Amino acid sequence: MADWVLHVDLDQFIAAVEVLRDPSLRGTPVVVGGNGDPAERAVVATASYEARAFGVHSGMPLRTAFKKLPDAVFLPVDHALYESASADVMAVLRSFPVVIEVVGWDEAFVGASVTDPFELARSLQAAVLSATGLHCSVGIGDNKLRAKLATDFGKPAGVFQLVQANWAEVMGHRPTSALWGIGAKTARKLAELGLTTVTDLATADPGVLAARFGPRMGPYFRTIALGAGDTVVSATPWVVKSRSHEKTFQQDLTSLDDIRREVVALAHEVATDVVAEGRPAVRIGVKVRFAPFFTNVRSMKLPAPTSSAHALADAALTVLARFDHNRPVRLLGVRAEFSADEVEPTPSSSTYE
Repeated sequence: MADWVLHVDLDQFIAAVEVLRDPSLRGTPVVVGGNGDPAERAVVATASYEARAFGVHSGMPLRTAFKKLPDAVFLPVDHALYESASADVMAVLRSFPVVIEVVGWDEAFVGASVTDPFELARSLQAAVLSATGLHCSVGIGDNKLRAKLATDFGKPAGVFQLVQANWAEVMGHRPTSALWGIGAKTARKLAELGLTTVTDLATADPGVLAARFGPRMGPYFRTIALGAGDTVVSATPWVVKSRSHEKTFQQDLTSLDDIRREVVALAHEVATDVVAEGRPAVRIGVKVRFAPFFTNVRSMKLPAPTSSAHALADAALTVLARFDHNRPVRLLGVRAEFSADEVEPTPSSSTYE
């Protein structure tokens, strides 16, 4: 018997749930996002594998998706439906004598002491499919990092094992962005240091990394390149860490008064969710997407935990004032975070998508 970490990831979850609702969509390119109207400004929440084959992916503007694939079926986002489907899947996983740590709608870690983790993985897949009609991929690892990365190699509906013994063979030649926790922006900074592959990063000088990324993050990046990670799977119930609302404008906003008014309205919507959650917010964040598609996010810790719409709106306006308002705005978002212990502060960031 050995301790294993498995990562269960539902394949094309949102699209798959929509196909279950309407079986006639099976085999059809499906794109889910916004109100389902590709003529409106919104982004793709998910795309079926059939749509991905044509270059459509999450985060892409719906209009771009329509240009790539005008014959796709475009559907609106239905949060309640996806939450219900997710709950059904997690109930199936919890029926096994294992530890389940839910980390989102469509994924969970499984902790188990078993002789054959592949047998467990296939049993989980079969049970989820039988009970819900949804397919999932399973990654097997000796820690969470490796299990999470292994899942991608098993997609769709497969099983893959990634452990210390095959880590260098499987991951060594891959770009640093293939690592869980390293995005495109960080990968570009690593490349400036001559570190382009996982092996490059794993063998990098910790001092050089600390000088470039700080004494905490620099060594951390090297650690994950070595495949090290947390081995503890916790059954502590998953709770929402934040609530947010966004609005994409069909016409860019140019007036600061209009921008401020929309941020206040979004903050009031978020406050309604915070009250319903029964937990005060401790941090507020604002996202601004400038034309043509430049996204900037800033946040601040609140003076005191609060559920007050007025206080959240005032704080959102304070954060908004930190932006340079020198170009039209196409999207605004406000996010309230619930616990300083659960949620890492979100650093300011600027990305082109």
